[in-house]
Amino acid sequence: MSDAPEADRIAGVPHPRETARLFGQERAERLFLDAFAQDRLHHGWLLTGPRGVGKATLAWRMAKFLLATEAGGGLFGVPETLAVDPDHPVAHRVAAGSEPGLLPIRRVADEKSGKLKTQITVDEVRKLRDFFGLSSTEGGRRVVIVDSADEMNPNAANALLKLLEEPPAGAVLILISHQPSRLLPTIRSRCRELRLVPLGAEDMARALEQATGEPGDSAAAAALAELSGGSVGEALRVANGGGLALYAEIVEILSGLPRLSRPDVLKLCNSLGGREAEPRFDLTVRLIDLALARLARAGATRQPLTEAAPGEARLAERLSPDPRAARHWAELAGELGARARGGRAVNLDPGALVLDMFLRLESAAQTAPG
Repeated sequence: MSDAPEADRIAGVPHPRETARLFGQERAERLFLDAFAQDRLHHGWLLTGPRGVGKATLAWRMAKFLLATEAGGGLFGVPETLAVDPDHPVAHRVAAGSEPGLLPIRRVADEKSGKLKTQITVDEVRKLRDFFGLSSTEGGRRVVIVDSADEMNPNAANALLKLLEEPPAGAVLILISHQPSRLLPTIRSRCRELRLVPLGAEDMARALEQATGEPGDSAAAAALAELSGGSVGEALRVANGGGLALYAEIVEILSGLPRLSRPDVLKLCNSLGGREAEPRFDLTVRLIDLALARLARAGATRQPLTEAAPGEARLAERLSPDPRAARHWAELAGELGARARGGRAVNLDPGALVLDMFLRLESAAQTAPG
């Protein structure tokens, strides 16, 4: 494997090609297997759904399955799962990045800076001409994974569209998209869509255990499922940044509204100083945004809030009892987060920016409806 950075990898966890199991997406897997079994395998597949719910893992499972499985399933018929024996030669080659029948298209590192480019360029898509020009490999298939298709620049998107319009024999293109509305309508129309869904607490616990190698904590997994919107990728980012404890601290501070505890607020703000604390500032702002959004949702739906931190449900009942109050908190969330991020962009002190957020929240709570 190359040492170049990979745009589709989350630091500290296995790459999707190395992930053994996919949780919570049985329906999407079954739809693909049914198409394979009925010999109705489309040449283009569009995997959609929120970021981090397993789209890339499914794409790599599909790719390995297609390269390791004969049309019609061979002697033993169509398998019941996309899983490929880890001792299969295809699995070994995919893990090593040496499978000739598979080509990932993704953002690559700039030769001068060494940093990942911000877009997938047409040069990456043009590699497909040579790839499809090679003789077909075992099983006669060649598979392309585009991760993510949202990141293609216009020239790259148009080049890929031409391949979707006139696909080479034996080609299967798997496109991953977090925001399919950003894709060309003609690209979407030439693919069969598989929509993946957010994970519940049980699937989240199993997915986190697989990703971290540590025994699952059902309570923590349930909280992370709430905070991440069912996204394993986002749950890992929150967990790795100490987000559960930080969110509990934020909820405890907000529980004092309409009068905040100054010592508690200052303690949190003082933890955000220094360049090394930059990720904690970003996470703090995101979690304050999220706390307000969850308050707004609770009031808008008038449904009891599933707690991601102790006391959160009681806080929502008190501060956001109805849709009118919900609208107040929703508007505030967008305003405060944008203000803090704008201030950080011009190098204002992160602790002072978060202190400003809390002071504005205090003022807003004293004039909130309800």
